[in-house]
Amino acid sequence: MTNPQIPVVSFLSAVLWRKARILLVMALLPGMAFAQMVSVATLNDGPLNPAAANPAPTASGAAVPSFLIASALPEAPNPHKFWDNENRVLFASVAVLSAADFALTRSILQNGGKELNPVTRLFSGSTAGLAANFAGETAGIIGISYLFHKTGHHQLERITPMLNIGASSLAVAYDLNHR
Repeated sequence: MTNPQIPVVSFLSAVLWRKARILLVMALLPGMAFAQMVSVATLNDGPLNPAAANPAPTASGAAVPSFLIASALPEAPNPHKFWDNENRVLFASVAVLSAADFALTRSILQNGGKELNPVTRLFSGSTAGLAANFAGETAGIIGISYLFHKTGHHQLERITPMLNIGASSLAVAYDLNHR
């Protein structure tokens, strides 16, 4: 008769696992507790209405309750227009670098070179396909930035073309070095 293979958990590993779970719960609980707190700095000691500022004396001498109200939230910054000067410069840079990358890539491919980008390689069979790839890249960057603008992510709106400018600059530099 054969004995089935039963994994044996040692006492030490069971104790360590239990302690690790307790430590994990203890580490996560304070974060959840602080998430529900109201900052004292956002509270205003003023009365709810100006009439309550000078209450009429009461005959019984009872204290009039004063409610704490939250102060008004700070004004949201004025959202900028999508086609402001900074975006125009960024998108013009994206378009210029994309055109430079297209011209250099086309030149290298006509001289027997190989496209290294696997996505662009799909379109490198013809000049029109290659041009459509780089035009689509430029339009995609502008579209993603516009999506970020409309959803209020203005930093991401600016970072998206900046990342593309960096990537296209590296591609142009690589193409110039391997001509």
